[in-house]
Amino acid sequence: MTPHKLLIMDDDAQARRKLRTSILAHGYGVMEAESSEEGLRKLASEACDFILLDLTPTDHNGLELCRKIRSDSDVPIVALSIRSSEKDKVDAFNAGVDDYVTKPFGSQELLARIDAIFRRASPREAAPQMLALDSALVNFATHRVSTPDREVHLTPKEFELLRYMASHAGQILPHRRLLQALWGPDHGDEVQYLRVFVNQLRKKIEADPRNPRHLLTEPWVGYRFVARRESLPLLPVQAAD
Repeated sequence: MTPHKLLIMDDDAQARRKLRTSILAHGYGVMEAESSEEGLRKLASEACDFILLDLTPTDHNGLELCRKIRSDSDVPIVALSIRSSEKDKVDAFNAGVDDYVTKPFGSQELLARIDAIFRRASPREAAPQMLALDSALVNFATHRVSTPDREVHLTPKEFELLRYMASHAGQILPHRRLLQALWGPDHGDEVQYLRVFVNQLRKKIEADPRNPRHLLTEPWVGYRFVARRESLPLLPVQAAD
């Protein structure tokens, strides 16, 4: 099996070297980019399964770079940053990152987060599934969402959240349960992060994001996914002829 290939985007040569050593030893392939321009060129020309993005490159605003990547790709992104405030993390999630690691960090912590993203992104069901909503069709097998007039791009973390909520349709899902399902057992109090992803999902799959029909808020508790009568349940995707 071909190993997953990660792209390290960091203008610090020493930091890239340390990351490269740890990642190669863990069994992943590695590409490197010392500038945003080089990173974008490699993304356009080479297959990449994951991005480690330093948010403070000297040649480019990190969040702007993240948004640019997101406009063309849904590849998972883990942000690396010296900033640790909740606002910085929320801004990064709004820009499209899937996880946020504050420097300094241990290599084992970072590798565990990367493994977790790949593990949760892997199909767990016996057959791929799809979901029909009021105004969107979600294909979990291909990670594609379409509306009557366009195709919508969801990030890996948005897909993960939607899949989890749809798999527990009708249930009230507390904030802590959702946070731990998406980011692991060490999380549970970062409710603002969850609000960011739910709001992003609503903008992409709800006909009227301000009056959602599927992703409902349970005040002070969590969220609940509702499949309307005109929506289809999760069903196996039929194989192409």
